[in-house]
Amino acid sequence: MAPKTLDIDQVLRPGTEEEQARQEHEVRASFFDTARRALRYVPFMEDVIAAYYCAIDPRTPSASRGVLLAALAYFVLPFDIMPDFLFGIGFTDDIAVMWAAFRAVRQNIKPEHYVKARETLGEMRP
Repeated sequence: MAPKTLDIDQVLRPGTEEEQARQEHEVRASFFDTARRALRYVPFMEDVIAAYYCAIDPRTPSASRGVLLAALAYFVLPFDIMPDFLFGIGFTDDIAVMWAAFRAVRQNIKPEHYVKARETLGEMRP
C-alpha cells in the first residue's frame, strides 16, 4: 500500500456553504487548543492566528474565507496525513497547508487581524 500524500490544492478547495459552516464551527471550537500545542512547532504562528481572525471576519471575501476555513479545519483536525500527536513532526503537514493558504490570501489578512494575533499570542505564551 502506497503512503498517503498531501494534496494541498484539494485541502484548500473551498467547500459548499454547508461545508464552510461546518468547518467554521470546528475551527471556532478547536483552534485555540490546537494553536497552544503548535506554538513550539510552527514558526509563523502569528500568521496562523491572523489567518484565523481573517477567516472569521465577515468583511473577508467569501473565496478567501473558504480557503482559510479549509486550511484551519485541516490544522485543527487531530488525525490528518501526519497526526499532530507525533510531537515535533506532527505539524509539518499543517505547516505546509497553512503556508499555502496564507500565501494565497495574504492580501486579505489586514493589519487589525495581526493586532489581534499579537494580543492573542501574548495571552497564550507564559
